Amino acid sequence: MTYHKDTIYIIGDAKSSQKNPITLRFNQFFIGVVVDRASGRIVDADCSATIALTAHFVCSLLTGRLIDDPSIISDIEQRYFGSSQKALIVAFGDALKKYKQYRSQTALSK
Repeated sequence: MTYHKDTIYIIGDAKSSQKNPITLRFNQFFIGVVVDRASGRIVDADCSATIALTAHFVCSLLTGRLIDDPSIISDIEQRYFGSSQKALIVAFGDALKKYKQYRSQTALSK
């Protein structure tokens, strides 16, 4: 898939529990989001997962939404019951923090 030049890619990461298969495979939990730089809308998403369905489900939770939509965290809490739920929330929060830093930097350069 090719992304429009007005999108940016952000990675968020978090530690997952030691017994989590994701930790055994990747050492950490990662989430990647492609965001439209003007609107903040998530165009695509992926995560480190041991089962492809997990990554597809996470993508469906995020794609089409504004990255700073506060209901995303509650949707994860109410709909995602994998052992990496907490890591997903922390990794998404890390990606959101990086997006806000990007927005601050671009606002200052204008």
